[in-house]
Parts: sequence; structure tokens; C-alpha cells
Amino acid sequence: MGAVDWLRTTTPGLLVLCGLAIAVLLFAIIKVKLEPFIALLLTGLALALAAGLPVSKIVGTAIKSGDSILETGFGGILGHIAVIIGLGTVLGAILERSGGADVLTGKLLNLFGERGAPVAMGLLGLIFGIPVFFDIGIFVLAPLIYVAAKRGGRSLVLYALPMLAGLSMTHAFLPPHPGPVALGGLLGVSLGWLILMGFVCGIPGFVAAGIVWGSYIGKRIQIEVPDEFLVSKDEDKEPAPDEGERGSDGSGGVATKRPVTTAPPSVGLIGAIIAIPLVLILGATFGTQLLDKNSQLLQVLTFFGTPAVALLIAVLVAFYVLGVRRGSTVQELSQLTAESLRPVGMLLLVVGAGAFFGKVISATGIGTALADTMSAAGLPVIVLAYIISCGLRIAQGSATVAIVTTGGIVAPLVATGGYSQMSIALIAMAIAAGSIILSHVNDGGFWIIAKFFNMSVKQTLQTWTVLETILSIVSFAVAAILFAIVS
Repeated sequence: MGAVDWLRTTTPGLLVLCGLAIAVLLFAIIKVKLEPFIALLLTGLALALAAGLPVSKIVGTAIKSGDSILETGFGGILGHIAVIIGLGTVLGAILERSGGADVLTGKLLNLFGERGAPVAMGLLGLIFGIPVFFDIGIFVLAPLIYVAAKRGGRSLVLYALPMLAGLSMTHAFLPPHPGPVALGGLLGVSLGWLILMGFVCGIPGFVAAGIVWGSYIGKRIQIEVPDEFLVSKDEDKEPAPDEGERGSDGSGGVATKRPVTTAPPSVGLIGAIIAIPLVLILGATFGTQLLDKNSQLLQVLTFFGTPAVALLIAVLVAFYVLGVRRGSTVQELSQLTAESLRPVGMLLLVVGAGAFFGKVISATGIGTALADTMSAAGLPVIVLAYIISCGLRIAQGSATVAIVTTGGIVAPLVATGGYSQMSIALIAMAIAAGSIILSHVNDGGFWIIAKFFNMSVKQTLQTWTVLETILSIVSFAVAAILFAIVS
């Protein structure tokens, strides 16, 4: 009993308990190959029981469970992010189906010319990555990279890395992607501040990793574009008569076919649709800072700048101008919506289970113990957040799991720290930066990139892994410097 009491009531004991829980979590995901959703749920329940929390507090009673840690942990975060992620996914799907990526590619290549094509590819990834998930972005943009590399006659790496840096930056740092949206709910910071700090911290990392590193290593590792990589793109140029309808192979967007009955949308239109939610959300954020809280204008800005409303408006505009006006029926758009949302279910479950795990950590008092230890060591919360996120990312490979687990661990520290919204957003950026460091063989994205860009494991480590590490370190450095200035 003495050992049990020590684990449950002392600061060192609680820290040991937390460390054991995280070790068990990583073992279950990495060695046992358990689905992260199941692993997080099991580990959270085991930690709650080991810490001595009452069963009624963990799961409620047979009559009432609505205020239990299990339900509030899941429901609190999912109520915040489910609509946002769902609408963001649908927006990305309609933009991809309309041919927006092809239009942006052509415009950027014309603007930057042959020598500036790698920069154009980086901007393509950066712009198109805002509404599109990382892996879907690769599926959609890879054929365009093949064509640009073949036309330029240089290494595929030179064109691919800038695009990958753009996709990775937006996925890690900007809403409506799952990680930043989850952090908004876990840490209690508005998405407007996350968007602002995401650009401020992420753009320097994107330039350093995608443009500078991409140009350097792209001249030293020569990867040819195999002829078979260009087949799908050539087929798209002369579609069959029935290609106005979607053809799917169940791989989440690889085999999409776009309507060919009308001219492609303009770059300005695609850019405007992507900008709608960003502008509305930022309008509400700035309005809160600049306008009187009783102002009618602020009420309007707040309503339309609510992320769910802002994204809904963007989706409806995209449905009309890129769908209905171009010949799609409501039924076809509904089918597109259903298809695009299929991969979202497991993602939401992982985020919900991660939030539950964090809620357990908070309820056991581990967060307070961690805060005390950190204060004694003099370690700033932003550094702690980055280190924990890096450790989780390197150990188990998933950026989303690293983000939601780290967010849950540091949330109690943030809640009691009296930080401003800008400071909390910078802490969120540190977590996001840690979640992408050192992508290697336990990361599914590592193998997608190796396959799509014709690289061996060694070449992928030399290019993509280093890119992710540079993006992580530079972005964290910017966040840490700004945090030191404003806190």
C-alpha cells in the first residue's frame, strides 16, 4: 500500500505514473500495432484506475454518465472540432475535383518560369495545402510534380521537396487541419490566433526546409521521373466521355476524375474560395481586439467568423461556383461529400481518445505535479511542450497522436499560467512543430513519399526526414523567440 500511496499522492510518484502510462501507450501502438484510438482509450482508463480516481468519476454511473471523464473528454473536443474538420474535408474535395490544383500549377509555372519552378511547386503546396489533408495533397499534386520535373529535366527531388514542405507546414500549423483545430480546443485558444501564429511561425520553416534545403539537396540527389509515373497524367488530358462522373478506387482521392464539360476555374476564384474562411475567422479575431464588446458589428463578425460558420459559407460558395454552375447536380455533390468524409471517422476517434487521455492526466493531478517540477527546473512551458511533442512523434510516428497527447499533458499548465491568447497560440505552435520532427520508418507519410517520388529508404531519410526536422526546428525557434518577447 505504501508504494501505491506514493504513486498516487506524491509529485515524483505521479510523474512516474504518467511516464509509465505514456510508455505503455507507445508500446501498444509501436510494438503491439494496436490502433491508436484503442490504445489511447485503454491507457487512459488504466491510468485513471491506477491513480485511484473513483469509478463514478471515470465512467459515471449506470443511470448518469454525462459528466464522467470518459464522456466529457471525448465530447468536449469533438464538439469543437468535428464540424470544422468535416467541412474542411468537404471544401478540399470540391476544390480538388474542380481542377483547382491544375489551374494553380499552370499559373505559378508561368509566373516563375522554368528556373523558378521549384519555388512555384512550394507555393502550390502551401496554397493548396490549406484546405486539403496532407496525404490527399500528395495524391493530387504528385502527377503535376512529375510533369514539371520531366519538363525541367532536373531531379524529381528538386520539385517535390518544396511542395511537400508547403503541404506539411499547412497540415501542422493551420486550421482546418486536425492538429491545430484540436489544440484550439485543448488549450482554449481561438483559431484566429492559431492562423496568425501558424503563418508567422510556419512560413520561415517552410522557406528554410522547402526552398533552401530543397534546392540544396535537390541538386545532389538525382531522381529520374519514371515513364510510368506520367501515365495517369497523360490519361487525364484526354478523358473518356463518361469522366464527368467520379471514378474511385477507394484510396481517398487518387483516382478522382474531374468534369470536363466546362473551362477550368480561374486562379482568382480558387484563391478567393480558400481565403473566405481565413478572412472571416481573422475578422472575428481582430474585431474582438479592436471593437467594443457591445458593438453590433462585432456580433456580425463573431457570427460569420465562427470557424464552423465560416467554413460552411466557403463550402456553399464552392458547391455553387465550382459545382452547380459548372454542371454538377446536387446528388453528385452529395456523393462527393459522402466519399470525402469516409476517412474522417477514425481521425476523429483518435483525437477524441487523445483528449480523454489528457483529461485523465489532468484529473489525476499529474499536470499540477508536472507544473511544479517544471517550475523547479526553470524549464519554460513552451520548451517542455516542444520536447514532449518531439518525443511522442519520434517514438510512434503519428503527428496527430503526438499533438493531442501533448496538448492534454500541457493543458493544465496553460490553464493555470495566466497566458494571453497569443502566448497560448505560440505554445500550440511549439507542439505542432514537435509533432513533425524526424519523420522516419514508423510514419505512414514517410512511405507514401518514398513510393510517390521514386526514392529508396536512404534517399527518403536524406531528403524528407531532414526537411521535416528543419521545418520543425526553425518554426519552433520562431515560436520560442516570440513567446519570450510577449510573455
